[in-house]
Amino acid sequence: MLKPDHKLALLLHGGIKSDRGKTGLSLLRYSSSPTVVVIDQESAGESISTLTKINSSAPIVDSLATALAYNPDVLVLGNAPSGGELPDTWRQEIHQAIAAGLSIVNGLHTCLAKDPQLTALLRSGQWIWDVRQEPENLVVASGQARFLDCQRILTVGTDMAVGKMSTSLELHKTALQRGLKSKFLATGQAGIMIAGAGVALDAVRVDFAAGAVEQLVLAGGVDQDLVIIEGQGSLLHPGSSATLPLIRGSQPTAMILVHRWGQESINNHPDFAIPPLPEVISLYEALAFGVEVKAIALNTALLDQDTAGDAIAYAQAMTGLPCTDAVRFGAETLLEAVFS
Repeated sequence: MLKPDHKLALLLHGGIKSDRGKTGLSLLRYSSSPTVVVIDQESAGESISTLTKINSSAPIVDSLATALAYNPDVLVLGNAPSGGELPDTWRQEIHQAIAAGLSIVNGLHTCLAKDPQLTALLRSGQWIWDVRQEPENLVVASGQARFLDCQRILTVGTDMAVGKMSTSLELHKTALQRGLKSKFLATGQAGIMIAGAGVALDAVRVDFAAGAVEQLVLAGGVDQDLVIIEGQGSLLHPGSSATLPLIRGSQPTAMILVHRWGQESINNHPDFAIPPLPEVISLYEALAFGVEVKAIALNTALLDQDTAGDAIAYAQAMTGLPCTDAVRFGAETLLEAVFS
């Protein structure tokens, strides 16, 4: 529903300097719709490009009222709080946005399009897009994606929020540049906002999760050389249930493992250590019935350029697999690996 001529305001209170803002920051980096202003009380007045290393000149302001001066026409709820519930403090700003004529993109579990207080404010041409919706006509998976002729690449991770979507999008971009028929299949709210379609996997009942992925891949994989399935969660995370349905539903021909360099345990769960990468690779390959991890995508965002290069070389030597940071250095290494 987002179009290139839409001007976005990203509601990100407290999300720029934490991993809660990954949805909004993903749109800032990848959406064809320009972000004209970012709303974050914590970071108001600072430089978004300095804070995030994303090439953007959008100002950071403290409130929706201030943001209206930049003439946005869509407000995106850009934080991804644990549990996906709408923070009470945001409701007033959403009311103000709709009253000012803005449409709403909502990636939270809280459904806003059925809120009578909000819908009563909508005028002609305004809309609310609740991205996290369970698809209709769900079925139980049956492994049919394995009969597709295309390469099916699934990004998997050592944790949540380590860069699986970014790696997938960078690989897709590189494939298109090479002249391949490539399709990015979104499975999370940010990816769906960017691609315009997909399956919000965490909104699907668990019995049908693999089936929803299978339907997505069967529809998206026709007449393609390559489909890149956006990964979710991690097999290592104590609260994640998304990765196994992605493996079963997509029937991948190969996987790319995404890891944040230097991270030794699951975020906010220090008792859950991340094993050495070769052990993680073996775990994923065993559960995917021997489908290989073909490359490592290393998230080096916290490192300087030289140290990032050293980290990539170390990970490559440790695993024996091609390795790069696709956001920082491009995804050519990954593309060559999946077709090797």
